[in-house]
Amino acid sequence: MLFLKLTGLLGSVSFITQSAVLKTGLMNASVEEMITDEDFNYDFTIKDLSDNRVNFDRYKGKVIFINLWATWCSPCRAEMPGIQKLYEKADPDKVSFVLLSVDKDLNKDKVVKFIKDRSFTFPTFMPSGRLSNQLNVPNIPTTLIISKTGKIVVKEIGMKNYDTPKFKKLLDKLASE
Repeated sequence: MLFLKLTGLLGSVSFITQSAVLKTGLMNASVEEMITDEDFNYDFTIKDLSDNRVNFDRYKGKVIFINLWATWCSPCRAEMPGIQKLYEKADPDKVSFVLLSVDKDLNKDKVVKFIKDRSFTFPTFMPSGRLSNQLNVPNIPTTLIISKTGKIVVKEIGMKNYDTPKFKKLLDKLASE
């Protein structure tokens, strides 16, 4: 273990191991809605990877898939190919994807390179100032699904596989309500 850490291989071994676990189906995302009375707070701003500021309230009225992640997070990196596959299957007019990197601003180039090197096409953002308290999470990856009515209906903490027929069906159901 010390050898892997000192050589920098620990992250690669961890990514491979976590990717294998995702493929078993043991880490499939929950499709149980947990509709809360808590309204999602859209009052904050994010920025895209070209530094364009985006008011989050532009997503009101849509189903939103929000994933908080970082380039240094092995579980985050392991779940991203599945998120990409789900993104490709989803109707962008009905479900908005927001992959929100919590990397520090000074590491923006690293985020851009990470996304480009893996040919991810989902919308990727970084915080632009203060985030909603609901997005100040203690662990990443964390994924929230927000209904069209602004309710948090799913909150997954930790690495999950979102590219499942059941999870796609949940997004479609929420989008049709």
